[in-house]
Amino acid sequence: MSKHSALNTFGRSGNPAFTKNFGGSAYDLPLNQRMTLDGAVNKTGILLSLCFAGAFIGWNIPALFMPAWIIGMILGFVTIFRSPAKAGSTAPLYALSQGIFLGSVTLFFEAQFPGIGIQAIGLTFGILASLLFCYKSGLIKPTENFRLMIFSATMGIVLLYFVSIIMSLFGGNGIPLIHSSGLFGIGFSLFVVSIAALNLVLDFDFIEEGAEKGMPKYMEWYGAFSLMVTLVWLYLEILRLLAKLRSR
Repeated sequence: MSKHSALNTFGRSGNPAFTKNFGGSAYDLPLNQRMTLDGAVNKTGILLSLCFAGAFIGWNIPALFMPAWIIGMILGFVTIFRSPAKAGSTAPLYALSQGIFLGSVTLFFEAQFPGIGIQAIGLTFGILASLLFCYKSGLIKPTENFRLMIFSATMGIVLLYFVSIIMSLFGGNGIPLIHSSGLFGIGFSLFVVSIAALNLVLDFDFIEEGAEKGMPKYMEWYGAFSLMVTLVWLYLEILRLLAKLRSR
């Protein structure tokens, strides 16, 4: 498979929310039914607010950790693979449930490493702002080779985590090296954080091009949802990295 056919098959972003190929020619829709950049930004703000509200709940009721994770996973898969057009209904519920999950996870890390939560939040939004600046200023350009590299790395990470989970379920320790606080474990976490962060660039590009092509209005919610997927992943990986650094 050539790099061009791979991109056409798997989409333009390593983010699984964008593996569907929504590209193509401009859409012939009335103006009030077209996706806009402002609309996507506003929807992203709504989802982030719901995520923070959920985090407050999860922080205070950590027992909701597992139900929130399961519900979030189900809603995520449904939105990506079944009904992107219904993202306006599923994305807010996803953001709320993932917020509950993240609040509980952060409480767990905070008990071992006080202050790690605010550090992870600051780094996550600092990276978001920095990469948005780099994208808008043209310092980072999402070329086809760049997209293919990020997609391949993302899928490799997903596969590695999947293998580690399967090994753990069968009584093993997963893949200890990638979870250790040694140099290899820290280096691996730095690599994963970098790939998660660079997925943001591809998300920005997809949303901007979607607005330029006049994609359907529901893609504002879908684009905001995709950013949430990436930000949740990035935040979790930053938490893991900070925990490894502070446990040395």
